Amino acid sequence: MTERRDERLDTPLKTRRRIHLPRYDADAFGVFAERFARFMGTATFLIWMTLFIAVWILWNTVTPFAFDPYAFLFLTLILSLQASYAAPLILLAQNRQEDRDRVVATQDREATARAHADMEFLAREVASLRMAIGEVATRDYVRSELRSLLAELDAREVERADAEDADEPSGKPHEGRD
Repeated sequence: MTERRDERLDTPLKTRRRIHLPRYDADAFGVFAERFARFMGTATFLIWMTLFIAVWILWNTVTPFAFDPYAFLFLTLILSLQASYAAPLILLAQNRQEDRDRVVATQDREATARAHADMEFLAREVASLRMAIGEVATRDYVRSELRSLLAELDAREVERADAEDADEPSGKPHEGRD
């Protein structure tokens, strides 16, 4: 009772001793689970399991030295034990695969977002180039402008020649020409 009086509600309790469980590398165990699950999904596993069960049944039905006298009770126990270990390992492997798929999906979404942003940028650039090209003189436009200027110059030349001919008297040669 004196111990209770010394303890107060506003002070933390003394730490208790914890049981130290063995530590394991979760990643190494996950790799093992994936290999195990991958092996259980192969034809090799099915063949070996079928051979094991067939030998067990034949040994216990044909030979007089049956080690499973209880109508294959031990076989059922072994198969149940194998299934009880296989199921969590398969689930662990699936969880690890889901984690990898989630990371890949996140990276794909980020890459898609970057590609989308790049495409939008390029679309804006192409639009601005199209607008700038609309303001740039094309070869055909320059040619047509040059043709119109040439025609205008020819017309002026004809007008000047006509004006010079009109200024000259009709019988006299022009003195500045020869």
